[in-house]
Amino acid sequence: MKILIIGSKGFIGRHCVSYFGKHNEVWGCDVVNDYNNNKYFLVDGTSASYSEVFQHHDFDICINCSGAASVPDSIKNPIRDFTLNTVNVFKQLDAIRKYSPRCKYINLSSAAVYGNPEKIPTTENSTVNPISPYGRHKKMAEDICNEFYTEFGIGVCNLRIFSAYGPGLKKQLLWDLNKKLLLNNEVLLYGTGKESRDFIYISDLVSAIDCIVNKSSFKADIVNVANGKEVYIHDVVKIFYNQIDESVKYKFGGENRAGDPKNWQADITKLKALGYKSKVDLKEGISKYIIWLNENR
Repeated sequence: MKILIIGSKGFIGRHCVSYFGKHNEVWGCDVVNDYNNNKYFLVDGTSASYSEVFQHHDFDICINCSGAASVPDSIKNPIRDFTLNTVNVFKQLDAIRKYSPRCKYINLSSAAVYGNPEKIPTTENSTVNPISPYGRHKKMAEDICNEFYTEFGIGVCNLRIFSAYGPGLKKQLLWDLNKKLLLNNEVLLYGTGKESRDFIYISDLVSAIDCIVNKSSFKADIVNVANGKEVYIHDVVKIFYNQIDESVKYKFGGENRAGDPKNWQADITKLKALGYKSKVDLKEGISKYIIWLNENR
């Protein structure tokens, strides 16, 4: 199978390259120079043209791991977020339509499209109500995927990824916990700790993508990607700091950040039906992440 991974230098993209490259012909595409890889396309993130990528190559699958992934940044720089998360999806699909219409397209969307769900666990049929520019732009990208399937017959699938983590991730909760601890042994955290997320370790996430590659109908499917477990933030913090140093003092300041949802838990019935099984629980995943942090200080 010939697979193109757009955003191949990012957190999820790197792991996809490593995983799929073991048994497939994998090409990368990103905004960073790679002088050692002849199966790589360099593009400009904010004014990219993907025509050259698809004009001379017939890919079986395109996995779009590109885009911005920061709610706070989407509030500060909405046009940048819109370009990276929405406009570029249109450009990629339009190039597929013109030059490689048999190529199936996997778009990494986000649970942010749900905002604060009406109920949890949240199914793919739940009402979407994004509460940040990031979430709205991800929903627009999903609509673009649906358009290219309906109007042009391009096979597409949207993955609503919940809270992915693991080695290589230099943002979000665990990264912030580490950064704050390096600055001060008494850590002040956002929120109340009663917020919740549905975490999925990076190797499980890539395994889920593999299930999609092999078993999705690509008829504008939408699939939640998570583990179906609601985990409270105060429990994650406790696990993390206890594995580093049980003497660490921390407290929650009660301040909520704009655009952050309160509680998440995915219904993953559809993902399980495609063959997904989790292999890494939260404690093990956090332990692996801490090992990576220590190796890359």
